[in-house]
Amino acid sequence: MKILMVKHQVDMISYRLIQYTFIATLLLSLTACGSLISSAKKEFAEDLSATILAHDEPETVKQAIPTYLILVSSLIRGDQENVDLLISGSRLYGSYASVFVEDTGRKMILAQRSFDYAEQAVCLKMPKACTAKTMSYHAFEQAIKNFKKEDAATLFAYGSAWLGLIQANSADWNAVAELPKAKAIITKVLALDESISNGDAHLYMGVMESLLPPAMGGKPENAKKHFERALKISKRKNLMALLMYAEKYARLLFNRELHDSLLTELLAVDVRKSKTLLIDIIARTKAKELLADADDYF
Repeated sequence: MKILMVKHQVDMISYRLIQYTFIATLLLSLTACGSLISSAKKEFAEDLSATILAHDEPETVKQAIPTYLILVSSLIRGDQENVDLLISGSRLYGSYASVFVEDTGRKMILAQRSFDYAEQAVCLKMPKACTAKTMSYHAFEQAIKNFKKEDAATLFAYGSAWLGLIQANSADWNAVAELPKAKAIITKVLALDESISNGDAHLYMGVMESLLPPAMGGKPENAKKHFERALKISKRKNLMALLMYAEKYARLLFNRELHDSLLTELLAVDVRKSKTLLIDIIARTKAKELLADADDYF
């Protein structure tokens, strides 16, 4: 029964959440990766990051990313003990797999590489947690207790990549069974630095806590706390938090008033000067779709 429940949760994991948060980490990782390239290329990488963040046409970004994938892989190959570079590579591959790849086989391969890079980074920073996938859950819990605040970014990349790998392999029971460990990682990240990635760790937890309705053992009140915290951390500028709060929590409880209020608030945010315009455009597009079919849903 527990296995079936976990399988149900994986099947219900918001594909959009993984897409959107990976978009955010992808774009934010470009600058971090750029600082690791030679000084002659650093300015170019920073300009590239700023351009993508401000871009208003996802298809163009989709076509451009594969070249950067090869670049990052070549950089990692020549510097395999660079934790920051490994994290950047993990985010980039995970983003591309989740957002732009529809073929299941390709998605699995790319998600695996994303996870491998993140795992390699964890192995370098915290060797005792290196074999997390094969540990018992108890041993795993003990291992992640050793992480400190300065490890939060690495741990968040690890948890995000693991969730992406589980989603890509959701038909595999062995992958599904790893969901509690991935969730435990995000929980640990929150304990270390809840503000990481503009509140996205709370966003992940908000969605995971709203997967099941109360009648099936779900605790949506916990989801609400995480969504509200993500919005407070971001000063209500995390449009994906507003979007998921409406789609995953308000719709779960059939709260039309909250649903429409959150989406209306989202659409009222002025994004013209946003540094994450691409992410915000995606959020706005989906918000309009949710409002358009609200009468049918409620």
